[in-house]
Formats: sequence, C-alpha cells, structure tokens
Amino acid sequence: MSATGKSPQSPESREDRKSPPPTVVKLGGSCLDDLDGTWWDDLARHGQERPLVLVHGWSKPLKRLSPRYSEPSAILRDRYGNQSRWTTPEVIADIKTVSTRMAEEVFGRLERRGISAERLLGSDGLVSAGEGERWWWQGKQLVELENLVGPITGVDPAPLKSLRPGHAHLITPLARNAAGQEVNTDADRAAAAVAGATGASDLVLVTDVAHLLIDGEPVSRITAQAAADFRDKGATGGMRKKLRAAGEALERGVERVTIGSASVTDLLAARTGTVITRT
Repeated sequence: MSATGKSPQSPESREDRKSPPPTVVKLGGSCLDDLDGTWWDDLARHGQERPLVLVHGWSKPLKRLSPRYSEPSAILRDRYGNQSRWTTPEVIADIKTVSTRMAEEVFGRLERRGISAERLLGSDGLVSAGEGERWWWQGKQLVELENLVGPITGVDPAPLKSLRPGHAHLITPLARNAAGQEVNTDADRAAAAVAGATGASDLVLVTDVAHLLIDGEPVSRITAQAAADFRDKGATGGMRKKLRAAGEALERGVERVTIGSASVTDLLAARTGTVITRT
C-alpha cells in the first residue's frame, strides 16, 4: 500500500489505459518521394500524441521495378468502367517486394524521430475481400479473366495490437478472399475500412495534389453528399477513388476525411487541403 492508502498502479495497468483514437494516414505511392524531412518531423510530433496507422500505395515503386507496369495492358477496365491493375501471383510477389523496400524507408524516417513502427500485411488476418469481377475489357472485347483483385468486405482490427502514441503500424493493403487467395485491393478504400474498424476520428489521404478541384477551383470543405455527386459526375482517375473512399470512411463512423499534399497538422487544422464531413 502507498502512503495514501491506495495500491500503486502497475506498469501493466498504466498501459491498459484507453489510448486516444488513431489517426489513419494513407500515403500515396506516387508522393512518398516528395515528402521531405519537415513533413516527417510533423508526422512524428503528431504520432507522439496519437497512435498512427499508415496505409501505403505502391503504384510508382511498382513502375520503377519493371517497365511492364507502365504499359496500358497492366490496367484493366471492368464492364462498369472501373479500372484495376491486372494482378497475378507474380504481381502480388512484386507488390510485396516493393512494399518491403518502402517499409524499410518509412521505418528509418520514423525511428530517427522517436516513433517505433511495425509492418502488417493486410492479407495476414487484417483485411478480407469479396469475390472480384471476372469480366474485363481488352481492347473492344469483353473477356473473362482471372484477376486477383477483390472488394474489401471487412477489417479485423485484432492484429493491430499496439495502438498507442509513439508507435506506428504500416499496412500493405493486400487482402484475403473467402477462397484463401491473396488479392490486391485499392489502398484508399483499404485506409477507409481500417479507419472505420479502429475507431479513428480522422482519415488523411496524402496525395500529390493540394486540393479537390471542382470546375478548376480548389475546394476547402465539402459535404459527403456533394462529394459523392461530384465523384459520379465530374471526378476522374485517382480522385474518383479517393472520394469513394472518403464516403465509405464517413459511413463507417470516421468524423472527417482530409485530402491534400501538406503536413498532417496543417491538413487536420484545415489550413490547406479539402475537408469532407458528413454534414
């Protein structure tokens, strides 16, 4: 007993205190090279106060690995107009190769700034996927193809065992389908699903554009409904996927989603970027 008559609190019970909700940050594979030291300094400061969950893309590193990933034949379009990387077991292996290299780089940047980190493959019990589309356009012909891609159906946050300030998880957004196959998923939408499953209040989609643009004008704040309307009528390419991910995150209970190219602190403070909220 202590002098106050209360039992001293053990280290274990202090660790069991409820941590603040994590901040989930999706790092675009195309922008990772452009994030300078001040950006990582800022992320580390934020990570000292809140748990960090980082979900990374791999498009640019994959293209650097082999020229074939830049060829038009590497991308398929389904009958609904959605694009997807043509993914085979060999592509899954290459994704893991470039993701391992990216993880080493990210870990080095974080650990030099006092943030410990660990890597998780989404396919190792974290992310589950449904049956993928089988009919794809090749030229002007719709053909049946085996494509190891699937929509996310759920996230089990149990593998994220150490959600605490001062520590980061880096997730490679592969998934496992009902047949046990390892499949490719969209990184933005994976980040949205992870944010919802972990009770995150914020999802930050870090990309190489400063704002959502509508009619050429930067948008600082927009509701989920207005963003969905623009997604279906005017957005193209990667921004269309980001707006879909934003809507899914908000539906899963995330309070706000921010898209931009600045520091996490500036994006969360709405000093730049585009903030998307339910209302």
